[in-house]
Amino acid sequence: MKQQKEPFTPWTKERRSGRFDPSATASPQQAASALPRYMIWMLAAACGFAVANIYYAQPLLDAIAAELGIKNASVGIVITVTQLCYAAGLFLLVPLGDLLNRRKLIASLMTLTVAALAAVSMATNISILLAGLAGVGLLAVVAQVIVAYAASIASDRERGRVVGQVTSGIVTGILLARAAAGVLADLAGWRSVYLVSAALTLLTALVLYRALPHREEDRAALSYARLLRSVLQLFIREPILRLRAALALFIFAAFSILWTSLVLPLSSPPLSLSHSAIGAFGLAGAAGALAAARAGRLADQGHGQTTTGIALALLLASWLPISRAAQSLPALILGVVILDLAVQTVHVTNQSMILRIRPEARSRLTAAYMIFYSIGSASGSIASTAVYARFGWHGVCLLGASVSAAALLFWALASASRYSKPSG
Repeated sequence: MKQQKEPFTPWTKERRSGRFDPSATASPQQAASALPRYMIWMLAAACGFAVANIYYAQPLLDAIAAELGIKNASVGIVITVTQLCYAAGLFLLVPLGDLLNRRKLIASLMTLTVAALAAVSMATNISILLAGLAGVGLLAVVAQVIVAYAASIASDRERGRVVGQVTSGIVTGILLARAAAGVLADLAGWRSVYLVSAALTLLTALVLYRALPHREEDRAALSYARLLRSVLQLFIREPILRLRAALALFIFAAFSILWTSLVLPLSSPPLSLSHSAIGAFGLAGAAGALAAARAGRLADQGHGQTTTGIALALLLASWLPISRAAQSLPALILGVVILDLAVQTVHVTNQSMILRIRPEARSRLTAAYMIFYSIGSASGSIASTAVYARFGWHGVCLLGASVSAAALLFWALASASRYSKPSG
């Protein structure tokens, strides 16, 4: 009896050539379901490395301020400039994913990031530092190009799961950046953090360029000017995008209020913790962020609204143990875990819901949503250090709790209206 020939699948192609190409033998829907797990985690890791670049400074603010002569009350400008430029990159660069080849765009943005990181590491005054960090923020939006790319090769039934796993790399990268920055700063100074990151970013760019599928995607037949204009039009036309973007502004303002100012009480008497110890709090936050990766699956199953409400209630509750930082480090750790679990849960749910709206415009949808994420982060950063300088840690916690309460109230009001449901 003649042996039946094994059917040719994406897995067969991978075994023969060493390179996975989901479009070689399957339709887009079939290809998405065949996406190997290692590729999903590789994209998640790349997102983490990219976004970590704009958060390394948070546990280093006191060291940077001391060396470059920046006052504590205004040191939050270091984070704010980075976040505002990140918002600019979201509008100016991320939509290009609907116009250009995403594989080449990803590699190009990461390569340019290397130069910006090198400039930060060699900064001799505040002007050079801010210029370098502006470039880092502008180019770190490559993470959102990667998220849109992952969503484009995932099937409808698993898009939330894939987006959740890839997005978990972003928040995990944000949080682990603090631990890595703290250790490197204690070993070799704060400048070493950016030199090491430049090397890792270059390596990641090379790996992604070789490993990402050579897939020709559908592209928008628009000029660059019309492409940017369509980002605003999407925001006007899609109620679910407006709702989820507003929630992103609230939750990431709260997130940034905690993480920007946390270094100040922890590095001051009576605690006087080292950079390594302060950065280690990011490990606790990462645990909460990873636990939220399943939020995408809940969104796939139609539970996005309920998940959002529970997470926002947890966000508000997290500020009670966080407010006891000076009295109890275990209480602070518990609060950090709860806060990051809540923020990541809402963020993953938000992205899972908006990326279903217009498949042909996922990069632009991501850009419109993430602009509000960045505005929230920048606002939280500058407000938290100013509040800390005048009212101390309890003032910061009151600010964070107020923003969290506003987010929960906004969601409750929106849930009672027809705009809380996805369009279509």
